[in-house]
Amino acid sequence: MTVPCLLISGVSSGVGKTTVMVGLAHALRTRGLTVAVFKCGPDYLDPTYHRRVAGRVCHNLDGWMMGRQAVLDTFERGSRGADIALIEGVMGLFDGASPTGEEGSTAEIAKWLGAPVVLVVDVSGMARTIAAVAHGFASFDRNLAVAGLVCNRVGSRGHLSLLQQTVCAAPIFGGFPKAPNETFPTRHLGLHAANEGVSNDLLSGWGQRAEDWFDIDMMLRSATDAVAGASTVTPALASEAREDLSKRPTCRIGLAWDDAFSFYYEDNLARLESLGVELVRFSPLSDRELPDVDGLYLGGGYPEVFARRLSENRSMRASIEMFAASGGPVYAECGGLMYLTRMIVDFSGSRFPMVGLIPAEAILSEKRRALGYVEVETQADSLLGPAGIRFRGHEYRYSSLSEIDGDRMNLYRIKKRRGGTVTWEGYQVDNVVATYVHAHWASNPEVAENFVEACRDFLNRECVL
Repeated sequence: MTVPCLLISGVSSGVGKTTVMVGLAHALRTRGLTVAVFKCGPDYLDPTYHRRVAGRVCHNLDGWMMGRQAVLDTFERGSRGADIALIEGVMGLFDGASPTGEEGSTAEIAKWLGAPVVLVVDVSGMARTIAAVAHGFASFDRNLAVAGLVCNRVGSRGHLSLLQQTVCAAPIFGGFPKAPNETFPTRHLGLHAANEGVSNDLLSGWGQRAEDWFDIDMMLRSATDAVAGASTVTPALASEAREDLSKRPTCRIGLAWDDAFSFYYEDNLARLESLGVELVRFSPLSDRELPDVDGLYLGGGYPEVFARRLSENRSMRASIEMFAASGGPVYAECGGLMYLTRMIVDFSGSRFPMVGLIPAEAILSEKRRALGYVEVETQADSLLGPAGIRFRGHEYRYSSLSEIDGDRMNLYRIKKRRGGTVTWEGYQVDNVVATYVHAHWASNPEVAENFVEACRDFLNRECVL
C-alpha cells in the first residue's frame, strides 16, 4: 500500500456501508483531496455512486475472481495520483466464499492491502453492546487492523455521545443520524445506478453529514499511519505476451454504454485497452446504428427496464444483426444476452422484440433465478479461445431463457462456487457468444487476449476484402 487508505466494512449487509462510503468520499473531495475509490466483490451498482462523488473510476477488488496479484495490481493502478483511497467492503467483514475461511471476503482484501478497517454498525436500539461488537471484531483476527467504528442510524447527538463513552477496543469515529427520507432508490437488482434520479443534493447532503458527524481528521490519521508500515506493491498487470500484443495494429471494439448497459468490470476494460484496443462507446438506446468497429462487447445492465426503447430502436437492432451476419465477433453478458434474444418478456408479461440473434425469449420473474460465483470451462472452440479454457465469474439475475436448440446452449460447463452444482449454459452460434455469466478476466487473461485476436482477425479479413 503506497497511499493512505481506509476500508469501509460492516458487521453485515444493509448496515449502511455505501452511505458511509459516499458521504466520506464526498466530504474528502470537498476538502480538496483526490480520492481513489474501490468496491470489494462483484457489485456494479455501488461503484456508480463512488465514481460520481469521487470523480474517478471505481475499480472492483474481488479475491475469489481475481486472485491476490490482480487485486494488488488493480489497487496500485487505481490509486495512482490519489491523496487517499477508500474501499467499500462486501457483506459483513468476514463473509466470503466459504463459511470456514476468508476466501473472497472483505477481510482477505484488507489483509492483502494492509488496509485499516472502518467498521460500520447499525446502532438502532444499542448502547453498551457496541463495546462487545468492537471487541469481537477487533480480536477475531489479530492480523487485521480495525481502526475504528462508524455508528449508523444513531438516534441523536446524545445517543452518539453515549456510544462514544463506552470502553471500546477501537475508537468511534462518529455516526450518521437516522434519515429515512434520504436513502438511495432501489429496485430488483439493488440500487438504481447513480445517474438515475439521484440528485446532487442527496449526495452532497450525506457529504455534509460526514463533515458534521465524523471525526474526519482522526480517520485521515488512521489512514496515513497505516502507510508507514506497508510494503510497496509491485505492479505486474502487463505480461510480456500482452506487451507484444499491444504493439500490433489497433482494433476497435464497440462497447454498449447507456442507461440500459453499464455493468462492466473496469479491470476487463483496462485489459482490452492494454492489448491495443480502442473502446468505442455506443448507445443501443439512442444511437441509430453501430459505429465503425471490429467487435462488440455488450455488458450487463437493465435492458428489461428500458425494453420498450430498445425495441423501438429498430435501426440499431438491424445494425447489430447485420454486423453479426458479416462475421463480426459479438460477446454479450447477462443484459447483453437478453438484448440479443428474440424477445424480452418483462415482469408484467409485456413482450418487446429484440435483436433476434438468439432464438429464445428472455423471461423476467419476480423470483431471483441465480446469484453467486461460478467457474466456467468452455466445451467448444469460440472467440474466447479453444475448448477447455477456464475462468471465473458471477451471476445475478431475475430472468431465464425459454427453451432453444439444446446444442447451442452447451458452450459453458458451469460449476457453482457454493454447493459445487454443475450446469450447462452459454449460447454460441458462429461468431456470437452470449451468456448470463459476468466474467472477470483477471481469472484468466487469455480470454481477453483471445477475444481481441478474434476482433483483429475480423479487421484483417475486412481489410483484405
